[in-house]
This record gives sequence, C-alpha cells and structure tokens, in this order.
Amino acid sequence: MASTDEQTTLMNEARDADRLTMYSDAVFAVIVTIMVLQLKTPDSPHLSALSSLWEPMVSYVVSYVFVAIIWINHHYLTRLTRAATLPIIWINFLHLFLVSLLPFTTEWMAKTKLAPTPVVVYASLFVCADAAYNLFERRVLRECDMVTARQMRVARMRSLLALALFASAAITAAFAPWAGVGLICLALGLHLKPDVGA
Repeated sequence: MASTDEQTTLMNEARDADRLTMYSDAVFAVIVTIMVLQLKTPDSPHLSALSSLWEPMVSYVVSYVFVAIIWINHHYLTRLTRAATLPIIWINFLHLFLVSLLPFTTEWMAKTKLAPTPVVVYASLFVCADAAYNLFERRVLRECDMVTARQMRVARMRSLLALALFASAAITAAFAPWAGVGLICLALGLHLKPDVGA
C-alpha cells in the first residue's frame, strides 16, 4: 500500500495533469469562438447571398474540424498523462500557440478566396502545429506505462504520415490551392480516431 507521501505526490501529479487539460480546453474554446466571429453575414436578405460566402465557409469548416480533431486527440492523450512535467507543459504551450494562429490564417485564406500564398501559409501552420503535437505525443507516451509498444509504433507511424501529408499540402498549395486543401483534409482523416487511449 502506498505511503501518505506517495499518495500526496500522486494526487498533486493528477491535479497538475487536470490543470493542463482544463487550460488547453479553454484555449481551444477561445480559438473556435474567434473563428466563428470572423464569419461575416451578408448584407442582402436573400438566401442567394450566402453563395458568396462559400470560400469563407470552406476555410471555417476545415479549421473547425482541425480544432475538433486536435481537441479529441489531445483529450485522449492527456488522459494518459500521469504527471504534467515541465517539458510536457512547455511543449503543450508551443502546440497551443501554433493552434492559436489558426483564426488569423483561416481569415486570410477566406478573404483571398483561397489564393495560393495564404493556403501555403495555412498548410504550413498545420505542419508546425502537427509537428508540435507529435513532440507532445512522443513525450507523453514515453512517460506513460499504459500503452503497449505496438500501440506506440502505430501512433508514431500514423502521426508521421499525417505530418508528411501536411507538408505535401503546403508544397502543393503553391501550384494548386484546392489540391492543397484536399491533402489537408486527407491528413485530418488519419486522426479522426485518436492514436491512443480510445
């Protein structure tokens, strides 16, 4: 049976992990709120006026799905976090910082009607955010004893494949923005089911 000191340490570690999760959840909520506030209503009262908003809506939907997928994967991953160590906290802050830039790149891409340069920047942000998530996932899994070696291998392979697809999207978008957006959606599809913990 664990001693009182060990029980206190475990309780403190669990509380720190919960705080990490709650803070991250709050940041994700703010990001989604900012994105939806950037959607501008048409001046016309006619339903046909909505047709002019399809590029902003595509940008918003892809970004919203990205945040949803990140939140789901983050949720399952942080459930495996026994303790919020300093490296895990800093990597999480880096990841959240990159995701917090999503409303800016989403609006730029929408305003320019998916022009090549904004889509390249948008896809590049996905590369950076996903790379930071990969670091976060690797660190959490390394300190976790609830995941098998095979599960870790599968999670790593899927994460690296998604990262490669995001990088391909950034390159492709320079020549074919819609194809770049398509590759982003394909990469997101790899993470619809969380890598671990689900």
